[in-house]
Amino acid sequence: MAGSSGEAMERIIANTLGASFEALDRDTVRHAKDRIIDTVGCLIGGAADPSNPELVGLVKKYGGQPEATILMYGDKVPAAYAAMVNCILCRSFDYEPVSPVVEGHLAPGHVSGTTVMTAVSLAEAVGASGKELITAMLIGDDLASRLLNTCEFTLALGWDGNGTANALGATAIAGRLLRLDEKQLRNAFGLVLSQLSGSAQNIWEFTTAFKLPLGLAARNAIFSAELAAAGWTAPRDALCGRFGYYGLFTNGIRNEELLTKDLGQKFWSDFTFKPYPCCRGTHGLIDCALEIVGKHELAPTDIKVVRLHMSEDARKGFLAQPWAIGDFPHANAIFSFRYTVASALLRKSSKPEHFTEEAIRDPRVAELIDKMELVDLPPGEANFAVTVVTKDGHEYQAHSKIARGDIPGNPLSRDELLAKFWDNVAFAGRPARKEAERLLDLLDRLEELDTVNEVIDLLVP
Repeated sequence: MAGSSGEAMERIIANTLGASFEALDRDTVRHAKDRIIDTVGCLIGGAADPSNPELVGLVKKYGGQPEATILMYGDKVPAAYAAMVNCILCRSFDYEPVSPVVEGHLAPGHVSGTTVMTAVSLAEAVGASGKELITAMLIGDDLASRLLNTCEFTLALGWDGNGTANALGATAIAGRLLRLDEKQLRNAFGLVLSQLSGSAQNIWEFTTAFKLPLGLAARNAIFSAELAAAGWTAPRDALCGRFGYYGLFTNGIRNEELLTKDLGQKFWSDFTFKPYPCCRGTHGLIDCALEIVGKHELAPTDIKVVRLHMSEDARKGFLAQPWAIGDFPHANAIFSFRYTVASALLRKSSKPEHFTEEAIRDPRVAELIDKMELVDLPPGEANFAVTVVTKDGHEYQAHSKIARGDIPGNPLSRDELLAKFWDNVAFAGRPARKEAERLLDLLDRLEELDTVNEVIDLLVP
């Protein structure tokens, strides 16, 4: 058993240090680059989100070695803090890739937002090539994905996986790019164990703090790797030790075989590209709302009742809480069934500009929300459905079994993925078209680059 022998930890360390770009298949590399493009786009769109400029100002005050860049701002700070901030910027609209998959098993999680920015920031700091960035990132993606899929991960435990499994995956990236040896890497994993964190209460109360765990995972991973390089020691088995990851942060291993099956041969990662800038749990209902208004000419004033059909579990979750605008309106909106559907019905799309405070406070949205009811699903196989009843007695209904964005069930096309990137650029108002086109070109052939310097240059003012 891995828990007693530490065999799994041994194999994970060996894979982290020994995996090579040449062993990666074409589809894995293509998917990795698409996730980098998508995550960079989300960073561009989220850079100026409320609270982010204040975070950047705070980190700049810390000073320190100018190792890596705070993207979209241009300031150089220690790599651990650059990675932390860059992760938080891309997390801001809850728009980055999600749903890590291993052998067909899917877990809730946001792995790429941590792994992409950890790899980019450290690649800049150490002068790594594009091939090495991709390889290190995929190693981290794979570990975090396996950790989330080998346990009964649930937010009911109160932990946010963005700050637990992600930190261990990011530690693999840091260990690889900082060229730790086997002993140092083992200690790095043990050191980050004491820094795993993240409370689901951040989301239940719609706070700015929901962004933190994904970024803290990156900072803590790099710090742990640096401590290990300096000679610090730590528990030998950060995963399966008595008080390791599985013992402290999960209900135990559900499928131990998946932790190491095909390790070094298959590299698992997030498999969903989000079409809408809000919690993935809302997307099925948004699909339904957009289908209805796409087929029928409906003015908000024509609508009498909007019924949101969902499971009992969904009605008990944080997305179903009563609508109210609190201290951080953006979180209220992106984590609300009611707001996201009302906005989609009103605006006939769902884009970043629909989640600004001005858009959130639009009285027309509030009027639609007042007409909403949360009810049971209709008979059938749908996971969500929306029914719109008009004042003249017409009734329109749409169902969603697999929300848009899932691979392979209902994927976004390549053109749709690029359109999302351009939506983020348009919302941010930068970089300029020519620079953004150059950025896409470089990310599309990232494995050809000797360094990421030109990529970084295109992401600063």
